[in-house]
Amino acid sequence: MKYKQLFSKGKIGNLELKNRIVMPAIGTALASSTGEASQEIIAYYEERAKGGCGLIITEITRIDEEYGVGCANQLTLTKPQHVPQLERLVRTVHKYDTKMFVQLHHPGRETHSVLIEGRQIVAPSAIMCKRTMEMPRALTTEEVEGLVKKFVTGAKLAQMAGVDGVELHGAHGYLINQFLSPYTNKRTDRYGGDFIKRMRFITEITLGIKHICGPNFPISVRLSGDEFVEGGLKLEDSIKIARYLESIGVDAINVSSGTYESGVTIIEPTSYPQGWKRHLAAGIKQAVKIPVIAVSTIKKPEFAESLLEEGTVDFVAVGRSQLADPEWSNKAMEGRDDEIRPCIGCLHCIETLGKGGVVKCAVNPRVGRELEFSALDRNGLGRVVAIIGGGPAGMEAALTLANRGFKPVIYEKSGQLGGALRLAGMPPGKQLMTDFVEFQKRELLHANVDIRLNTEPTVEDIQAVDPYAVFWAAGAEPIIPPIPGVNEAHVCTANDILDGTVSFSGKRTVVIGSGMTGCETAELLASQGNEVTIIEMQAQIGNGIYAAMLYDISQKLTKYKVQVVTNHKVSSIETDSVTVSNTKSGQPQTFAAEHVVLSLGVKSQKGLLSHLEEAFPSKVRVIGDSSKAGRVSDAIREGFEKSFVL
Repeated sequence: MKYKQLFSKGKIGNLELKNRIVMPAIGTALASSTGEASQEIIAYYEERAKGGCGLIITEITRIDEEYGVGCANQLTLTKPQHVPQLERLVRTVHKYDTKMFVQLHHPGRETHSVLIEGRQIVAPSAIMCKRTMEMPRALTTEEVEGLVKKFVTGAKLAQMAGVDGVELHGAHGYLINQFLSPYTNKRTDRYGGDFIKRMRFITEITLGIKHICGPNFPISVRLSGDEFVEGGLKLEDSIKIARYLESIGVDAINVSSGTYESGVTIIEPTSYPQGWKRHLAAGIKQAVKIPVIAVSTIKKPEFAESLLEEGTVDFVAVGRSQLADPEWSNKAMEGRDDEIRPCIGCLHCIETLGKGGVVKCAVNPRVGRELEFSALDRNGLGRVVAIIGGGPAGMEAALTLANRGFKPVIYEKSGQLGGALRLAGMPPGKQLMTDFVEFQKRELLHANVDIRLNTEPTVEDIQAVDPYAVFWAAGAEPIIPPIPGVNEAHVCTANDILDGTVSFSGKRTVVIGSGMTGCETAELLASQGNEVTIIEMQAQIGNGIYAAMLYDISQKLTKYKVQVVTNHKVSSIETDSVTVSNTKSGQPQTFAAEHVVLSLGVKSQKGLLSHLEEAFPSKVRVIGDSSKAGRVSDAIREGFEKSFVL
């Protein structure tokens, strides 16, 4: 076996696990509106259990329906009515020898009053979270005592359902974390003050669970090894907490990091490398004898194995990678690393939850829809499907069609597959995008898909293969606005920079447009030694970019001293400068520019589309950016969906 440590048995308390792979809690919003385990969430977890994971920790599970709502359609354990469906979930997971913990959770100040029927949110102390921006009221001593009982009740209900153990969510700035941290706990009663008093809340919960559920019912506590906020918990504080928790009978420590106020340190964007916070787990592991579980932005099995070999952790928590590929564990065990569908770190999963939807994955459109897409109809019978365009949408369509028994033929006018996603992998820190393109290419080769590069077919060429259907996946092209001087020789598009058609260094450069492509192109140019200025019409850069991703790219632009000019519109481009005007005052301003880079969005390429629709009535499917310029998540979802139902 390739990964002996990863697939060795392990123990948490008296509970034996078949391997060292843990799926940490990830919000799904797939439970029923009453908080019970729905068929959708059962199917979601079953797929990860079937995929070989050793321990699954459920999403945040509500223990208080008055103030403890973390999201809509959240698993809940507040009354006996929640037990039967949870039992069905546990039995389903147990079929695959996978164990399950329920993560007991209360958001405290990290929620919104709109989720709790307009009531004021609560916390240990009346200190506002700088991200949620709602002032909480301080819990009374009696309310804190009541919450202890609610956590214990949640644990007992979980045990009644056959759950193997519970995890107390004491990380990420949620309620237990708020009691632990001097940053958020300014209480003067017995639940605040010195270290022991700040530990009292979790102590009473832990001892209560041990008393009610028995000493052999495992308890894990998730901790932020570092809150990454001024005045918050640092590693040395979390080590002290972990030692204390071990002394009162906690069976495992699950190490994460951050709070809502240091958001990207909880769920990291693409640019964060594997293992960037491994020192947090290592520090706690050295200080305790109980098992340590930890997240560490794990993408690849070989890296997970290295964490175990070096003694950084006892169990590896593999989260988003098991969204991208629920078979991550089985493929690793069988040495099929190249067949693992890689997570690209785009944060689409958490972004969709934050917008009130259910969990989704940019590269795995089946996430949260496992029931809907449970059976692939293999009725292709070798019939040809022509796919025009070899970007992510076209490649995903080809893979799905090949799995269904069709014979897809990809026509790609350039010499490389990948389309816009290939270019997205060019800026610094975007290797995961390239990894996904390479994965799709390998899968196409394994499926023996007919790929015709440097080919721009005519209608007659398509007619010659007698297709059962035609997929138009030609992508999009850059928008070139009618700005005076836009056709000058020193003007190019962001795509020209990203694909290497145009390159230079040490030049004064103006990038027009600040979407993700514009920002990342500016970062790339600045990293190559150019003096870069971004011009943006809106009041701020990154319109439409998810907040965590925008924070990440903004930090990089600051690092490279990229000048950002907002509320300005480009009036004209001259040989050595760009003239802009203030969108409010109309005041003109000139910026020196030896090179000008356009990044003003894209428009769908229509090309042969109308002729194909005429030649093949009702047989043409339009997918990806050819349908509507969007994100990689849209492209892959459309490629999959329209191939699934063909």
